[in-house]
Amino acid sequence: MIEVTIANFEAEVIEASKTTPVLVDFWAPWCGPCKTLGPLLERVETDYAGRFKLVKIDSDQEQQLAGAFGIRSIPTCVLLMNGQPVDGFTGAIPEGEIKAFLDKHLPAGEPEAEAAQEEGLPPASEEDALAALAQAAVAEPNNDDAQFAYIRALLLMDNLAQAKAVFEPHKTKALAVQRLASIALWLEILEGTPADEASLRAHIDANKRDFASRYALAQQAVRAGRWTDAMDELLEILMRDKSWEDERARRLFVAVLDIITPEPPKVAEGQTPPEDPIVVRYRRRLSSVVLS
Repeated sequence: MIEVTIANFEAEVIEASKTTPVLVDFWAPWCGPCKTLGPLLERVETDYAGRFKLVKIDSDQEQQLAGAFGIRSIPTCVLLMNGQPVDGFTGAIPEGEIKAFLDKHLPAGEPEAEAAQEEGLPPASEEDALAALAQAAVAEPNNDDAQFAYIRALLLMDNLAQAKAVFEPHKTKALAVQRLASIALWLEILEGTPADEASLRAHIDANKRDFASRYALAQQAVRAGRWTDAMDELLEILMRDKSWEDERARRLFVAVLDIITPEPPKVAEGQTPPEDPIVVRYRRRLSSVVLS
């Protein structure tokens, strides 16, 4: 993801789109839906492995560019190909809809889909993928990674009841197995009572060291799947008090990293699977704060 201004717009957007489709995300720092959409776009860019390029334009700072594209509300995304806008959408739409939008325009070429076709198999649907994870979890009841992968998938699909049922036989391991501890904390947050975000932000504005409100705000972000928002809020705690309440902030931060870290794709022997850039960035930020 690249931040674009009027200075680099021609090179990073117009010229770049002549070889690779460019998706421009018009956003602003104060825009709540923009904070929801941003991480989804970054994750999709990683999933699509070079099939398109994502750039961001701050519509407040770059009003000339926003005006040129006729931007009336944010977030708005515009797809450019061969130097010209071809389509767009407005609002924080779900990840599935983002992919459907892109698939209408992008040339085929996802590695996983190509591999499946070479083997005579259709690309796996979301339901097929979940069924495969369920099968692995049942076949290896003592494989903690298999249990984590299945429960994580269920929760990402908002199937809380099934996730709780699958987790129940394994919850005693949460004290010893980090990834299962992350699931336990995630479930605890999802089953908790949401707080009023406006009230929490008012408390924080009045007292930057109101860590309880900051932590509650991070929990709200986790409930909504706004992972980077959650980690940003937790970092604000960690920068001020790394050991607050028996390292609650650090433990939730690590749990979020576990949740957002994708299962590594299969690669040829001797090769290293690519890492998610968001995960890499926030791991470094955590290490920088904790070790400082």
